[in-house]
Amino acid sequence: MSKLNIEQIHHVAYRCHDAKETVEWYVKNLNMDFVLAIAENQVPSTKEPDPYMHVFLDAGNDNVLAFFELPTKARMGRDENTPEWVQHIAFKVKDMDTLLGYKTQLEQNGVEVLGVTDHSVFHSIYFFDPNGHRLELAAPDRQEQAKLDKLDAVKWEMLEEWSRTKRAPKHADWMHAKELDQ
Repeated sequence: MSKLNIEQIHHVAYRCHDAKETVEWYVKNLNMDFVLAIAENQVPSTKEPDPYMHVFLDAGNDNVLAFFELPTKARMGRDENTPEWVQHIAFKVKDMDTLLGYKTQLEQNGVEVLGVTDHSVFHSIYFFDPNGHRLELAAPDRQEQAKLDKLDAVKWEMLEEWSRTKRAPKHADWMHAKELDQ
């Protein structure tokens, strides 16, 4: 038998308050195409009688972002034990000019944007969709590959040290050296 491999993510699905509002927000703010809607009164996998609207958006490069509106369920919340900055959806954009263009577009549409944040390997902006999902747009740094190669060389050592100590290893302190110098 040959080695089993995942080809790619087929789609990721999240819950939304209002399917139409969600689709319109992603089309307007992130220029995503609305590609598919599925609505049923019974869950196919569990056969549970529960109406839902399932919408799919083109997130580029054969990636699909999907949402479920579940009108019979209690209003959705978030994991209160996890800081809101942890759980997020990150989308890659071509370059810094594109990132800054999105920042301007989002702000003109009344979306509060945090950043640009310098992560050394890439640069990001952060904001929330109308459902409270935190989103990130990330543009590669000009020296992305060299920095990724440097991180790749120490990833296992870092993971082992973290596993033992639960403290940030020093292997990649260079990533934030500019901040430390200030």
